[in-house]
Amino acid sequence: MATLAPPNTRIADLNDRCRMGLDRTARIVATRDCLATIAKGDRNMDMIIAQARVLKAVRDYRFAPDDRSERDFGSLELDGETIFFKIDYYDAAMEFGSEDPADASITTRVLTIMLARDY
Repeated sequence: MATLAPPNTRIADLNDRCRMGLDRTARIVATRDCLATIAKGDRNMDMIIAQARVLKAVRDYRFAPDDRSERDFGSLELDGETIFFKIDYYDAAMEFGSEDPADASITTRVLTIMLARDY
């Protein structure tokens, strides 16, 4: 009989999937200020490149091997700017908080990427 992972471990694993872009139900949002600050210009292509760079930095982020948190928050540096990312848990309709973030079938994750000064 297989044993279930502790809720904190299960949530951390689901959050890692969200951060990696592997959760089809998750939403990923970057603040306008974050993208504008990282963009090297004000053309649409500059914003698209900034978005790709920010997403790559978040996906490349590594938590300490002994980290036992839900891995729902991180801080990193990109182009001299401190960037935060935060994962929040909502019900499937995104109206209320999730009753059980460890249950992917009833939880929609929202990954928000922002500058530290926007937090």
